[in-house]
Amino acid sequence: MPAVAPSSAELDVPALRLALLDWYDANARTLPWRRPPGSAESVDPYRVWLSEVMLQQTTVPHATPYFERFTARWPTVSDLAAVPDGDLMAAWAGLGYYARARNLLACARAVARDHDGVFPDTEAGLLALPGVGAYTAAAVAAIAFDRPANVVDGNVERVVARLFAVETPVPAAKPELKRLAGVLVADHRPGDWAQALMDLGSTVCRPKSPLCLMCPIRQFCAGRATGEPERYPVKVKKAAKPHRQGVAWVLRDGQGRVALVRRPDRGLLGGMLGLPTGEWSEGPLDQTPPVDAAWTDAGAIGHVFTHFSLTLWVRVADGQGDYIWTPEAEALAALPTVFSKALLRSGIA
Repeated sequence: MPAVAPSSAELDVPALRLALLDWYDANARTLPWRRPPGSAESVDPYRVWLSEVMLQQTTVPHATPYFERFTARWPTVSDLAAVPDGDLMAAWAGLGYYARARNLLACARAVARDHDGVFPDTEAGLLALPGVGAYTAAAVAAIAFDRPANVVDGNVERVVARLFAVETPVPAAKPELKRLAGVLVADHRPGDWAQALMDLGSTVCRPKSPLCLMCPIRQFCAGRATGEPERYPVKVKKAAKPHRQGVAWVLRDGQGRVALVRRPDRGLLGGMLGLPTGEWSEGPLDQTPPVDAAWTDAGAIGHVFTHFSLTLWVRVADGQGDYIWTPEAEALAALPTVFSKALLRSGIA
């Protein structure tokens, strides 16, 4: 039987911190918004904030090209604050969770307007900004300003759940996991500490097949001591997502342009450009076309949102109307993924 790891009360926290920071110094991921481990060079809080907002519900490989395009186009928070809403929403297309884009713009404008383009350097000051929640405030405070802050994302939750063998299922365990993560926070290199935990969860303490033999803190890990580290964090079985269906109407003008609409600011994909569409529901399919035309069936696409899955039937016609007429290639780049999939399904002229 493996030896049982120490309880949280017995854990040698200084030794654990030292082991993880030594590992981070040698193994830190190179990311465009980071400074090297242990570096005294300053880090732009705008870049840290932007990366953290983009990385919510999005992977590093997917978010990185967006980050690089945003910072090339809008190198400062004041530059971003001056962007028209529609341009920002178009640039965000494909990152998903579009409320983040609206919050991003609101926060940038508040920093430019109320703080002369300079981010507050404390967790409390960051929390007072619009659209900035507890996690983002802690991350920016720690990483950009080296403030001791308890930065807990999904990777950190997994590391802590295994380290302490937390038996409470998530999401009910979240307060306990945050409390336990707070036990590990120290004044020494808090920014590097936050990123070290994130990197450990991303590259070693993976959701499946954790690389325990490569883990620098394996000797402290109660989950590993049980012989079943993958069991943590404990999860309850998710309920099946409801399924909805709808129709996307692809109306072309014969000049290589497609009809788009601006969706309402509130609600799913709020403020984004989209194809004309009826209601998406679990009930009967609403097939009322937006204009009278010779509509043909182009098949269907599937898409999964956070709270439901969707079958979207694609109908195609030539016609006219009061729409945002956009060249198809531009529309494909500007539309959220669900609509770009529908446009591709319709066939690019």
